[in-house]
Amino acid sequence: MEQMGGMDAAFLAMETPSMHMHVAAVMVFSPEEGMPGGREGFERVRSVLSERLHLVAPFRRRAVMVPLGLHHPVWIEDPAFDLDYHLRRASLPAPGGPAELVAFVGDLIGRPLDTDRPLWEMHVVEGLEHGRVAVVTKVHHAAIDGVSGASLLAAFMDLEPDPPPMEPPARAWRPEAVPSAAEMVVHALAALAREPEAAAGVLRRGLDAATRLRAWGLDLAEEGISQRPPAPFSAPRTSLNGSISPHRRVAVAEVGLGSVLETKRAFSCSVNDVVLAAVGGALGELLAERGQEPERPLVALVPVSNRRGREQGGSANQVSGMLVALDACERDPAARLRAAAAAAKLAKAQARMVPPELVDGLAEVAFPALAARAARLVGNLGLFDHLRPPCNVVVSNVRGPEVPLWCAGSRLEAVYPVGPVVEGVGLNVTVMSYLDRLHMGIVGCRELVPDVDRLATHVTDAFKELAKAAGREL
Repeated sequence: MEQMGGMDAAFLAMETPSMHMHVAAVMVFSPEEGMPGGREGFERVRSVLSERLHLVAPFRRRAVMVPLGLHHPVWIEDPAFDLDYHLRRASLPAPGGPAELVAFVGDLIGRPLDTDRPLWEMHVVEGLEHGRVAVVTKVHHAAIDGVSGASLLAAFMDLEPDPPPMEPPARAWRPEAVPSAAEMVVHALAALAREPEAAAGVLRRGLDAATRLRAWGLDLAEEGISQRPPAPFSAPRTSLNGSISPHRRVAVAEVGLGSVLETKRAFSCSVNDVVLAAVGGALGELLAERGQEPERPLVALVPVSNRRGREQGGSANQVSGMLVALDACERDPAARLRAAAAAAKLAKAQARMVPPELVDGLAEVAFPALAARAARLVGNLGLFDHLRPPCNVVVSNVRGPEVPLWCAGSRLEAVYPVGPVVEGVGLNVTVMSYLDRLHMGIVGCRELVPDVDRLATHVTDAFKELAKAAGREL
């Protein structure tokens, strides 16, 4: 039995009938011998998954809730683990093109995971055009974040089509008995006894962060810099924002990584800055098609990994976030990129004032029962139909593998990441690199953003505009 980390528990507590806190990946494989389609290909994938489960601890662990939400849930090795429940076979209707694939994925991510089982599913999808096969994974955010998710998927991949046999685990897997309610209460009370000391530490770190933020603000004022990163709930209200339903629409897109890197070099910025500028331009086009023009810059929530230089400990999620202003109304791509880079630089500087330990500590001392009730209350009352949203869009960028990968003998051609949609924010854009391509998964609440396919087109066009601007810059 292992105590769930505060951030992991927070993602689990945020789950509501409309807000599904899982992440997904859509992996498309070439039609090679390893996955020929049909039962044979499915069994080969099952064989790979079965022999490597010991490399991915979350796949055999389930969450057990503490009665009354007294403390964070715990992970146990599921005594009823059933691989055939989690690994499933599906087939697309003809012609099996991108439209059919994203419709399947949208339906899949619109359904919650069973919290009484390990929090994941994997679907082997046949019927893609040109004989390809897709593998679609769905894993709860309580079990992984973006960086650990990429590592998790890598455990089932190979660097060659015909790898040597996998070494068996050094120790046999042992399931655990599900603890009783009384045992869980005793465990929670023991953990709560340490809460006063933990809360005092959070308070000290919070005061230190406030002092640093104030000093940073004074330094900016002395330098004549008036711009500040946007505050939470300062985003303009748009038709992209409001109370969400459980239904999702998905679109995918991709661009050449080489042109993105050339744009980065031309403007002396980061790949993430280029992504933000492209998303900002695309959102401006989409809102213009809806006859809207925001009264102020849009606000993007950008997740930030805190893994570098830190021990993972027992927490799957080591992530915080920063709010970045996006000038969606700026028509000049070069000016929009410079503005996004400047806004991101300020947001990063502000984020450095808040230590990751403070974010983790706040999550640790929070009561899951209160967080769960707050999440449900927000959804039930439709508060974001009347209030400003926490942000307008979530934009995540994950660095993926730079070498070709295989699974069950078939080569991975593309991988599209799919993030969650949260209350008040009807849109998530997640980007992942693989080889020489940048793959994007765009997810929208079906009612708020039914036209995610239009946004995918606009994002692709925005990257092209930025590449042209980079050519002029060079």
